[in-house]
Amino acid sequence: MTGRPFTRRGFLGISVAAVAGAGLSACTGAAPAGGGGSAPAPTTNELRVFTYEGEETIDLFKAEIAKFDAQAGTKTAVNSLPGSGAAVYPDKLKTELLGGSGPDVWRIWGGQIGAPFVKAKQALDLGPSYQKFGWDGRINTAAIEGMTFDGVKGGVPFISLGIGGWYNKAIFEKAGVSTPPASYAELEEANEKILAAGTTPLATAGKYGWHIMRLFEYLLETSSGPELHDKLLIGEETSDRPEVVTAFTNFKKWQDKKWIPEGALGLDPADIEPTYVQGKTAYTITGPWTEAQAIQTAKKDSADFGVFQLPTDQSQVRHSGFVEGYMVNAKSGNQEKAAELIDYLVKPETQKALKISASTVKGAEPDQKTAPLAYEWSQGPGQQPFYTIQDQAFPKQQADQYFAIQSDLLQGKITPEEAAKKMQDVVSAWANK
Repeated sequence: MTGRPFTRRGFLGISVAAVAGAGLSACTGAAPAGGGGSAPAPTTNELRVFTYEGEETIDLFKAEIAKFDAQAGTKTAVNSLPGSGAAVYPDKLKTELLGGSGPDVWRIWGGQIGAPFVKAKQALDLGPSYQKFGWDGRINTAAIEGMTFDGVKGGVPFISLGIGGWYNKAIFEKAGVSTPPASYAELEEANEKILAAGTTPLATAGKYGWHIMRLFEYLLETSSGPELHDKLLIGEETSDRPEVVTAFTNFKKWQDKKWIPEGALGLDPADIEPTYVQGKTAYTITGPWTEAQAIQTAKKDSADFGVFQLPTDQSQVRHSGFVEGYMVNAKSGNQEKAAELIDYLVKPETQKALKISASTVKGAEPDQKTAPLAYEWSQGPGQQPFYTIQDQAFPKQQADQYFAIQSDLLQGKITPEEAAKKMQDVVSAWANK
């Protein structure tokens, strides 16, 4: 994996218990468990969508679903599981599907997060729907590859996102940081200035592992460079090496220097990430969705914030990235309507109504007037190659083990050298399969 399209890898309002509560199977079109790969006959006009929309966007999503229902003659229930991201959501989805009652349509990441649902034939092969609705001509080809597994188009991508630094200009100016850092050394210098001015530099949180992971994967890209980083992600090179030790050493340094919030490991990303907008931290590592979800939701002016590509000191500067899309339950009792729902969701007008800041859909690019920062990213760093975000590069089991290594290191239970060796054990065990 270099800058080429990859073919492997939330924010959410009700509890897991609520999602799992009684009555959900009654509002799904899913057919009983069992049977082969043939589509069941439609049994209901009811559909259920499982997603991880956040509190900031769930009402927009439900409003668009209601419009679809009005024109399609369907009744669609929407259940969302915000906040825990890839650490919890896929397992909850898998449990429902194995129970035979899963949702008709679900949102999911590409890569090694989405792949198991296709390999297990729980997700419908959407190749025929691509032909019927002309999705190949309407959606970014590279993004489609990110939801294609062993030749099977298992999902319809609607988001292709890159991770960068989003910052509060007033905090930077107060600390004497006149421009975003252009080198890793300058980033460390900026951290020291911001901390001396009384503000925690980076808004990051360790609960669930995936948010603070963004810092480590950036440090790994900086210390190893694109070619080695890509090989490390697929086990073609050993992680028990100096470049990985350096990344883990710097990772611990960020905590010890207090460049991240105190007690970050126990903090929830949903609570911490927006603090750069509130002025409690200086910047965060996130994607273009933050403009709508954090800045605009707080009724702040986008002009008071900025975005920059994290400097890696490499000749090819990359950021982490991923795709997200929708899949259809292979046992849905109403596959046709489920596909129609996805087709509705990937129309340019729907994507704009949903305020998707990095849409894969042609004609739904960010609006420079309403989302100036997302537009700036899409026209600048967003054009650069990216590496697969690490919780999508690894299967769920390996990602969880990786998160545990991060946690143990920051807690002082293991050294950077030991962390590198443990990381090698995790990746090699998976690669050897």
